[in-house]
Amino acid sequence: MRRTWTSTVAVAATSALLLAGCSAGDTSGGGSGGGDASDQTITLWLAGADTPDTLREYLKDEFQKQTGANLKIEQQDWGDLIPKLTTALPDASNTPDVTEIGNTQSPTFTNVGAFLDISDMYEELGGDDLLQSFVDAGVVDGKNYTLPYYFGSRYVFYRKDIWQQAGVQVPTTLDEFNAAVATIAEKNPAGIDNFSGFYLGGQDWRDGISWIFANGGDLAKEQDGEWVSTLSDPNSLKGLQQLQELYRTASNAPNDAKDSNQYIYLNDDDAIPGATEDDPSTPVSLSAATIMAPGWAHWSIGVKGEEDGKVTRTWDDSIFGVFPLPGNDGEPAPVFAGGSNIGISATSKNPDLAKELLRIIFSAEYQQMLGENGLGPANSQYTSSLGDDQFAQALIASASNSKLTPAAPGWASVEAASVLEEFFSKIEGASDLEALAKEYDAKITPMLNAK
Repeated sequence: MRRTWTSTVAVAATSALLLAGCSAGDTSGGGSGGGDASDQTITLWLAGADTPDTLREYLKDEFQKQTGANLKIEQQDWGDLIPKLTTALPDASNTPDVTEIGNTQSPTFTNVGAFLDISDMYEELGGDDLLQSFVDAGVVDGKNYTLPYYFGSRYVFYRKDIWQQAGVQVPTTLDEFNAAVATIAEKNPAGIDNFSGFYLGGQDWRDGISWIFANGGDLAKEQDGEWVSTLSDPNSLKGLQQLQELYRTASNAPNDAKDSNQYIYLNDDDAIPGATEDDPSTPVSLSAATIMAPGWAHWSIGVKGEEDGKVTRTWDDSIFGVFPLPGNDGEPAPVFAGGSNIGISATSKNPDLAKELLRIIFSAEYQQMLGENGLGPANSQYTSSLGDDQFAQALIASASNSKLTPAAPGWASVEAASVLEEFFSKIEGASDLEALAKEYDAKITPMLNAK
């Protein structure tokens, strides 16, 4: 049952979300009431810099054109977003009227009543053409509270030159992929110390869970109204065993590495953090043949150049390539879909204007603008706007079988406590994976059901 946000306030709302101890800072923004439309302003919070300036200006201009009111857009850093939302959403005087939120964060906030029920707009905004896994993340008791904003599924980026030197081909199954990257690491055609056939950080659960999903496992499931962690499920264990083998035979990534900026390990001239020219034992350039990353990483991969004093990257098809991670059945493996949802604050003073903004965001023109800027549009009718190049094809293929983290009310607290990072960092050295998985099932299950 969905609880009332104003009665739980930030409920131990997300008491676990405050573990990071971030300050809520200035959350100015609630809508100004009264007067004609030209006197009214609503606020949209966008997370990070993924939405380009051209799209932000379009939203402001189009909103004023269609409503006569003003739209103020405020950018929030991803690292500060959860504590800021926890403080601002229950406060009608300071809440953003509309906010972007990470797809994995959506269930926690929808379950405590933070967002307005927009079920009556579902069909109008795209209905069943919307990315279903993201839709599900915003559903409580059969009602829609948030909807997908954009997606960015993960796929494989690789060095064609090194794969060719190692004598391996682009795989069609997950077993072939695992064997290929292990072979590359063993042969090490680049001749670099600690070279990775596949760079997979010891704490990189967002990429690693694809092996769990591909073997029919999951992170958690709902049983009799309660959520249960399922890392020790037999199918999940199959994926964990494959991951352990990858860590031991294909990856030399540090045990504390997560899932950020993996692209630097494919480029020839990007320095590895902490490396120096005076320490030849630590590579200062290329150190991996393969990575997984969201599609937008391709803008950071390529041959280095310079234009107007700024570093540029030029993709070279003879050096770099992409493909969706294959599953056990030859179809794309289920990968964790990056991206965001969007919703209207339940305490917004201008819900009607907020709904008008959603209509603009889910319009054909804006959805296509998202695709033209490399962000997967929420509505599948407009995925052609991504283009037909190799990046668009890999993104669309990987998204076709993508999955999200469990829609449990306490999932955001699991992420905030970095429990999965802790678990994944122990996989390589575990002598008994099943015992390790059961240990973390016991830790995670209570967090999933936190009220």
